[in-house]
Amino acid sequence: MQSREIRLKSRPVGMPTNDDFEVATVDVPDPGDGEVTVQNVCMSVDPYMRGRMYDRKSYVPPFQIGEALTGGAVGKIVASSNPDFPEGAHVLNMNGWREAFNSNGDGLQLLGDLKAPASAYLGAIGMPGMTAYVGLLEVGALAEGETVFVSGAAGAVGSIVGQIAKIKGCRVVGSAGSADKIAWLKELGFDHAFDYHDGDLVAHIREGAPDGVDVYFDNVGGDHLQAAIHCMRPFGRIPLCGAISMYNATEPVPGPNNLTMAIGLGLTLRGFIVSHFNHLAEQFRADMEGWVTSGQVQYKETTYDGVEKAPEAFIGLFTGANTGKMIVNLTS
Repeated sequence: MQSREIRLKSRPVGMPTNDDFEVATVDVPDPGDGEVTVQNVCMSVDPYMRGRMYDRKSYVPPFQIGEALTGGAVGKIVASSNPDFPEGAHVLNMNGWREAFNSNGDGLQLLGDLKAPASAYLGAIGMPGMTAYVGLLEVGALAEGETVFVSGAAGAVGSIVGQIAKIKGCRVVGSAGSADKIAWLKELGFDHAFDYHDGDLVAHIREGAPDGVDVYFDNVGGDHLQAAIHCMRPFGRIPLCGAISMYNATEPVPGPNNLTMAIGLGLTLRGFIVSHFNHLAEQFRADMEGWVTSGQVQYKETTYDGVEKAPEAFIGLFTGANTGKMIVNLTS
């Protein structure tokens, strides 16, 4: 069979463009002894992938020019010479950005009985959902009755953060970038939501959290982080999950100019990545599948169809094109 894949053609400078990517077609032979052929059903594009397009050392290796990109995907085993991976089974893998591939089983995770559509295992029940879960509950050390502010609240991570906080009996404030997104956050039960384009951030946060913020879940960085520091309560916690406002910057971006407030307030600012908490993966899946199937957690997806649309979907992450998780469907 043949498979189309997306390769990095050039390293983006500033905002990525379609010209930074190319589509290539490769042959996928029949699986050899101990191998399986996986046909991807859907794939994920995520903001962290922008950092992998720079040629620099990080917690994940950079993408290489001329090679297929990688990322989370859910696939179905269509041919198998490996008894551990039967035909028809769904597997989570990191070979996204391509339609099909062969594997000896390394890096494949059997999903077993799916409690939700396959794409949910790339979103609410997948890496973004677990990022929200561990970032809020472990890094943020959330306690019942506290007040949470989350930026990028209508995204794949932020929307789950807010809903977990509500499940835990907390007040939740969120920022997003459009009226439609604000309306959705209110449907999800956010106590206060605002468009960050509209007026002063500090005033908006204080309106939603007049007694201050205990946990600020930072997906944006920059002006949001600075505003949140102004509004934190003593001994507040700030899980540093992402800084999407700065990912395409071509020059160094100044940090918050009020960081000294963290000293007197006794704040904790802690960066993290989800793989720091792999030991909680089973607990997370059990909790999140339960919340999703019961309706306590809801999610939205913004979808593109066809692997050739993956670059457009990826770029859309930085222009506000997505509400909830951005997904690329690879099979009809």
